[in-house]
Amino acid sequence: MITFLVCLALLVAAYFTYGRYLERLVGIDPAAPTPCSRLYDGVDYVPLPRWRIFLIQLLNIAGLGPIFGAVLGAAYGPVAFLWITFGGIFMGAAHDFIAGVISLRHDGASLPETAGVYLGGGMKLVMRLFSAGLMILVGAV
Repeated sequence: MITFLVCLALLVAAYFTYGRYLERLVGIDPAAPTPCSRLYDGVDYVPLPRWRIFLIQLLNIAGLGPIFGAVLGAAYGPVAFLWITFGGIFMGAAHDFIAGVISLRHDGASLPETAGVYLGGGMKLVMRLFSAGLMILVGAV
C-alpha cells in the first residue's frame, strides 16, 4: 500500500512540475486559437467541455493499465508500481503531450499525417499500417 501511495504522490507531483517543464519546452501559447475554433465545421472540429477532454486523455494513457499492470505485477511484484509510474511520467505523458502539440500545430492532423510531413510519404504509409495494427491488437484485447 505504501508503494501505491508513493507512486500516486509521484504522479501528482509530476503533473505540476514535469508538466510545466514540457509546457515551457514546446512553447505553449495559451492565447493561440485551437483548430476546433479556427476550423469549426460542426462535425470534425467541435469544441468539447474540459471534463470530456480530461476523460479522453485519461483513457488514452490508462487504457492498457489494467492489462499491462496486472502482467507486470504478477511477474515482478510491487516494484512494477515504480516502473509503471516512471514510464507513465517520462514516456507516456511526455509522448502524449508532445504528440498532441504537434497535432495541434498541424490543424489536428493524425499521427501518420504529421509523420508524413516530417519524414515523407513512405513513413506516412508505415505509420498508417502500424496504427491500424495497434488498433486491431487493442480491439482484440
